[in-house]
Amino acid sequence: MFASETDTKEMLKAILSSIDEGIHVVDSRGITIYYNKIAAEHDGLKSEEVIGKPLLEVFPSLSPQTSTMLKVIETGKPIYNRHQTYRNIRGKLIDTVNTTIPIITNDKVLGAVEIAKDYSRIKELSNKLIDLQTKIDRRQNKAEKINDNQASYSFRDIITNDPNMKRLITKAKKVAQTSSPIFVYGETGTGKELLVQSIHQASPRKNGPFISQNCAAIPETLLESTLFGTTKGSFTGAENREGLFELAHGGTLFLDEIHTLSYDLQAKLLRVLEDGVIRRVGSNKSVKTDVRILVATNETPEKLLNKETLRKDLYYRLNVVSLSIPPLRDRMGDIEQLTVSFIEHFNHKFHKQIYGLENNALLIFKNYHWPGNIRELRHCVESAMNLVDGPYIQQDDLPEEIIAHVSHENKTHHHLALMEGLGLKDAVERLEMELIQTKLTETDGNVNKAARLLKIPRQTLQYKIAKYDL
Repeated sequence: MFASETDTKEMLKAILSSIDEGIHVVDSRGITIYYNKIAAEHDGLKSEEVIGKPLLEVFPSLSPQTSTMLKVIETGKPIYNRHQTYRNIRGKLIDTVNTTIPIITNDKVLGAVEIAKDYSRIKELSNKLIDLQTKIDRRQNKAEKINDNQASYSFRDIITNDPNMKRLITKAKKVAQTSSPIFVYGETGTGKELLVQSIHQASPRKNGPFISQNCAAIPETLLESTLFGTTKGSFTGAENREGLFELAHGGTLFLDEIHTLSYDLQAKLLRVLEDGVIRRVGSNKSVKTDVRILVATNETPEKLLNKETLRKDLYYRLNVVSLSIPPLRDRMGDIEQLTVSFIEHFNHKFHKQIYGLENNALLIFKNYHWPGNIRELRHCVESAMNLVDGPYIQQDDLPEEIIAHVSHENKTHHHLALMEGLGLKDAVERLEMELIQTKLTETDGNVNKAARLLKIPRQTLQYKIAKYDL
């Protein structure tokens, strides 16, 4: 039995209403034919105030040139992730990022559908963060002394006996004394911010502010105003506000995941690096800043340049000094020392008295490859500290995925060791014999089930069982 046309429409309405994003549909004349609850909440309106009415009547601040929906109807081409600011009929300011797609049938544009994300709240939170940083900075100026919360770490907090890490620290201490830009590369979890904060604390700028910003954590539409600040009236809702460069004046600005900035914004950053002059968004006045720039990426510069996510001219300007942090798998001699440090930390935090790792647990740590690096090791220790009963962390206290991975790796090494020195034919036969034995064990000796798992005929499996005397 097929659903009627009415039932189908109701089902489509129910599906669209359940989506957690604003959905707005207009016909070719710009009249709203669908408007879901989320869109109404974004716009501060009721559905009945919008459905059946011309778009520009409900949103009078828009025009055929500024409305993404009317533009799509005119051109027949989609618009992706376009920032749009407008006011509704009550004068409320709406700030969204829209993806707008034409509805086309038989090469004719019948209307447009728009999926909107509300960025008003994100912008509000971003502004509150900058306000808070400004207040902290002003309190420091009044007290005329360092707030240790600005840069919490120094070189003495870096735990290592690894020769390569020691050479890196020696190099970092030297470059801390200058004001040149520094380009830091390290995989996720290797401790980039720890190194950068240590450089700031060892530098002549240690009494100045240390401002850290992950460029990937802020929407593209807010990044420019976050970095350079805004001028009141430059756009709807804009206020006079310092950006991160002004907040970091006299100190250090750390930009993590620098490659996530757009090419245009990277070009603006390059100009600031050349002369230290910034201009707030919407302002015609320039401000001279004295800021040391430290940047970091979790991919190699070569890969970023090849993918063209990092401008070459910006890279060459930033790469005055390059520091590459080795991954934990390349400094496995530090595992035990780092683990002891984390245990001491969580002993204090959890009010426990754990003395260390039992030998099997330590062996697993030393045989694991740690893709999440030091951050993953810390979280692993924290997980075990939640479960441990006795004075030492046991193998069973460790996360299951780490135990399983090491067990799998050990099996692989075991197979390779057994096959070492064998010819191809003998090695293949040994592997085949072990695989058949495994499947027979899994199926309690049921040949039919084992054959299905191995995806071979039952007769073939019986022949091989006899051949290998299984």
